[in-house]
Amino acid sequence: MFKGLDRNDIRLMLAVTLVTLAAPLILNPFPADSPWAQFNAGYPDLMQRFVIYGIFAIGFNILFGLTGYLSFGHAAFLGVGSYAAVWMFKLLSMNVIPAVIAAMVIAGLFALAIGWISLRRTGIYFSILTLAFAQMSYNLAYSVLTPITNGETGLQISINDPRVLDRALGTAASDSVPYPDIFGFQMNDTASFELFGRVFQFSVGYYFAALLFLAAFYIALRLFRSPFGLMLRGVKTNQSRLEYTGINPRPYTLAAFVISGIYAGLAGGLLAAMDPLAGAERMQWTASGEVVLMTILGGVGTLLGPVLGAGFIKYFENILSKINDQILHQWFAFLPDSMQDFMVAIVSPFVGKGWHLTLGVLFMLVVIFLPGGLVEGFQRIGRLLARLFGRGPKAASDDDKGGA
Repeated sequence: MFKGLDRNDIRLMLAVTLVTLAAPLILNPFPADSPWAQFNAGYPDLMQRFVIYGIFAIGFNILFGLTGYLSFGHAAFLGVGSYAAVWMFKLLSMNVIPAVIAAMVIAGLFALAIGWISLRRTGIYFSILTLAFAQMSYNLAYSVLTPITNGETGLQISINDPRVLDRALGTAASDSVPYPDIFGFQMNDTASFELFGRVFQFSVGYYFAALLFLAAFYIALRLFRSPFGLMLRGVKTNQSRLEYTGINPRPYTLAAFVISGIYAGLAGGLLAAMDPLAGAERMQWTASGEVVLMTILGGVGTLLGPVLGAGFIKYFENILSKINDQILHQWFAFLPDSMQDFMVAIVSPFVGKGWHLTLGVLFMLVVIFLPGGLVEGFQRIGRLLARLFGRGPKAASDDDKGGA
């Protein structure tokens, strides 16, 4: 399984696996009765978003990080994957396996068509072309293709959907709208227990998405270390020089574009599996911009960076946005009333509806002081700890150079 990978790659894969599987424990550091329990992130819905958008960002990084082609339209594949998955739920079965496969196949074919046209140009012209295709896809889904997408209402499942495979297998009909499942286990099934004053939740949906995330991360790791990955790095370094050697880079860039689209389709299919609704808003340019921010924030061209960036942004979106004045008053309850009101007035613009301001400030700081993203920050901390514990400086490895 790990043949062809060095020790650093194996350690990285094992560490990512351990953290992903133990996330319900790791992401709940504060007791439920603590005023800081608001910062706990170990609940199924948010953890699912961490791994799903991690898949989306990993796929985008295969294109942008390896080839240097910046796509502003990757949300189109996310949306297409969601629509394909919901149609599988409606027509075939509520089992998520056919839905996920269909999402990947349809998104891959869509990426092949868009990439074949867009990759005729490079640089900003390529970016604008992908943005144009994404916006056309959004408008088609929103207004023109309403028989397929259900327009602004969004495509959703209903009791009367045919679901031919389920009926052929004799799955019992229900009086309520069914929910996606995996061999009888519904995606929203959870089990919880309390330990040391903290509640830990384990979700079928999270662990299904987590296993696919680990598979996607492993494939990306092998791809980064493969001759194909080296060829893509050559495209990014100097495409003209590569052409002078007699190598046509277009098949490689098109393959990277399609692989990246398949990753986005997988993420879209998983979003539909967790919440069986597909809407045109997933194709908007803002969704494409979000995955660009995730990749840059985490570290372009690194394996772990996009995952860290996706987790960082989704954490702030879901945690900081829920902090209101009432919670702030609880935090500063130890202060006199006048000082308490003053502190709440200072902090409140940066949380709740103003969480984007905090994210913007942090993004600015990362770009200015950590051009390599969060991965560079962790590498600096690691080197500092190595010096403090007397290990001394060591030669830069592939990870230090952006391979991690």
